[in-house]
Amino acid sequence: MTEPTASPRSATPDAPVAGDGHHTDAHDGATGHDAPGHHDEPLGPIDWRAWGAGVLGVVLGLAVAVVFARSTGLLGS
Repeated sequence: MTEPTASPRSATPDAPVAGDGHHTDAHDGATGHDAPGHHDEPLGPIDWRAWGAGVLGVVLGLAVAVVFARSTGLLGS
């Protein structure tokens, strides 16, 4: 029967383990993440349908809030 071996994380929980998806460079410290984001990746195109759906959702939500306020008498009749 084999003895269970301790994982590398159990010995030093804060140290990155090879192959765990984290990397350390001279510019990002010990966390393995750039701060505040990925500066070398270009932004993609604007998704106008998604933004339109979001704006429509906000407008409809405000309309529902106004109807509720009017029905309870907060805005008058």
